[in-house]
Amino acid sequence: MKTILFPGSFDPFTRGHYSLVERSLAFCDEVVIAVGVNEQKAGWIPAEQRVDALRKLYKRNARVRVESYHGLTTDFAAVVGACAILRGVRTIKDFEYEMQMADINRQLTGIETVCLFAESALAAISSSVVRELAHFGKDISPFLPDGYHILINDENTPLT
Repeated sequence: MKTILFPGSFDPFTRGHYSLVERSLAFCDEVVIAVGVNEQKAGWIPAEQRVDALRKLYKRNARVRVESYHGLTTDFAAVVGACAILRGVRTIKDFEYEMQMADINRQLTGIETVCLFAESALAAISSSVVRELAHFGKDISPFLPDGYHILINDENTPLT
């Protein structure tokens, strides 16, 4: 079985992330969405809440698994048996960063990185932009997968 690891903070998980997962299912058997946990960063949405919301979002898709992890992505890729790491590219800046990370990861463990280019309609969407819009009281639901804003909405996560 070919498993691909899709790591990130997903704070929040956007339509762009959702598109990458859906598109990657065309060439792998399983996608493991890996929510990276960094105790040094508070995050906008608590990590446990992000994991729970993603599990609910994908509960009907047996080919998508959601896990949290600490430490190096390459180490977690080995734990889940991933044959590759999935990354999205929206801009030239993203491409340069992802190319460097792919080279380091390949040198560390031999794991390959698969980059998918963002769909043009989704290229402007980033988690940081969505967080900023929410901070200023804007409706962010158009930038999130259908129904996801309900899954992450609670009194501690101000979604307008």
